[in-house]
Amino acid sequence: MQLNQTRQLNSFSPIQILILVLIYALLWFATLNYRHLIPSDEGRYAEIAREMLVTGDWITPRYNGYLYFEKPPLQIWATALSFQVFGIGEWQARLWTALTGFLTILMVGFTGASLYSARAGFIAALALASSPIWVIGGHVNSLDMGLSAFLVAALCSLLFAQTSSNSSSGRYWMWLCWGCMALATLSKGVIGAAIPGMVLVAYSISNWDWKIWQRLHLISGLCIFFAITAPWFVLVAQRNPAFLEFFFIHEHLQRFTESGHSRTGPIYYFLPLLLIGFLPWLAQVPGALVLAWRARRQYFSGQWLLVCWVVAIFGFFSISQSKLPGYIFPIFPALALLVGYHLDRVLNLKGSLSLAWQLQVLFFAILAGIGFFFLASISQQAKPDEIASYAQYTYWVIAALMTLLSFSLFSFAIAKVQGLVSITCFAIGFFLCALIAGTGHETLGRAVSGVDLAERVKGLIPPNVNVYSVRILDHTVPFYLGRTMTMVEFPDELGFGVAQQPELWLPTLDAFILRWEEDQTAYALMVPEQYVELQQRQVPMQEVGRDARRVIVKHPNVISTPQTLAH
Repeated sequence: MQLNQTRQLNSFSPIQILILVLIYALLWFATLNYRHLIPSDEGRYAEIAREMLVTGDWITPRYNGYLYFEKPPLQIWATALSFQVFGIGEWQARLWTALTGFLTILMVGFTGASLYSARAGFIAALALASSPIWVIGGHVNSLDMGLSAFLVAALCSLLFAQTSSNSSSGRYWMWLCWGCMALATLSKGVIGAAIPGMVLVAYSISNWDWKIWQRLHLISGLCIFFAITAPWFVLVAQRNPAFLEFFFIHEHLQRFTESGHSRTGPIYYFLPLLLIGFLPWLAQVPGALVLAWRARRQYFSGQWLLVCWVVAIFGFFSISQSKLPGYIFPIFPALALLVGYHLDRVLNLKGSLSLAWQLQVLFFAILAGIGFFFLASISQQAKPDEIASYAQYTYWVIAALMTLLSFSLFSFAIAKVQGLVSITCFAIGFFLCALIAGTGHETLGRAVSGVDLAERVKGLIPPNVNVYSVRILDHTVPFYLGRTMTMVEFPDELGFGVAQQPELWLPTLDAFILRWEEDQTAYALMVPEQYVELQQRQVPMQEVGRDARRVIVKHPNVISTPQTLAH
């Protein structure tokens, strides 16, 4: 009788797990449309997809009307298809990111359950699902989540292939691994193949296991890889001869070795992101690493491969000259699998957790309580015109802290009698805390998005007139206006595009002024300071609308009439 009670405390029934997954999915996807798109990634990739849909060209990506080859098109294809099926909007733009992030959680749970135990897989999924960086990243329209999903799918497939006792099954899993690497490559470039290769080298050297290379099915795997990736690369290179050099040299080699992309950072750049991103489970990482170290000399040590995955990716991007927070997303699912296996071992026969777990949970409850004393500092970061927005965001932070405090205290209270339930409550508290705080960012992000300005002027700008972007590349207004703009003087990241199509931009402000005097039906977007400068130069302009960051102007003699722009 005691044994049966212990098993019940240490596990959930399939129905209970299904209910938890459905509730989580509802919360995960329901918030996609609450926030407006913010610069730069969210607006950029939404606009590229919109232009792909409007132009009907699914081979050559364009941004603001210019050739744009910085990244491959898999996510753009998916988003354009989402726009075609569901219409153009914010949640449709974020759907691919949210879907790949959510499916990765399920994949981690399935992998942990298959390789270790059902409970280990469940805890691993909980760990990833409640990691703040994964929750936030899954609700931001960037390429990093999609890339991470396919990289992690390749990792999980490799684990299954190398642990399979059936040679045919192992071969099929390896083929899936190669296919996932190909999709990762189409998501963000050669890093989709370079990262798994780099990790395998690190694993082979650190564990002195070179036989694994004989089990990768290299010939057939490479055939699968190139069958998936080559068609787009061949087609886009045929249509755009300058593509190959720009994509492989400028966007890959130079991005890693040079600092010209203005994305530099110190070698410890990713350390705070790692600590904050995996915050609720950090205390479990040392124990998980010890278990992996002890298991490293097995025929194939999946746990040690996970450690190599984390260390190699973290180290690679730490020494890179290009650094952005999303680059280390792929390490968090591996950490979740390690933690899931560790906590599964920690749970004792009575279903209770150690004193260390109770202290950890209590620490976060206290930390949430301390957070209330620093709420006033949130508004101190605000500019004079943003004080009200920051004050509103404070209420979201209060709700997030109260949620974390409540669930952490409950988790602490039941840790000695229901260990798995304690872990689950703790994970739910952190997930809700991150989701509430991230969703509430709309109070700050709405002004940044430019949506209010776009909605005010959208119906006033006729569909066939030129709109100029003067010394600014706004990453969201083109999407909300549903139209591209002619760049003036400062191409920003569109330098390659304007070099390929010099007739589609104006290289100097003086050239714009001449064109403006001729093109008297045109409109222009600029920052307020630029508007003042042009007024001082007696350039004829009339303000149509503005917000704190942008001004849209027209010729004084142009009469604006309400229009409905065709997308």
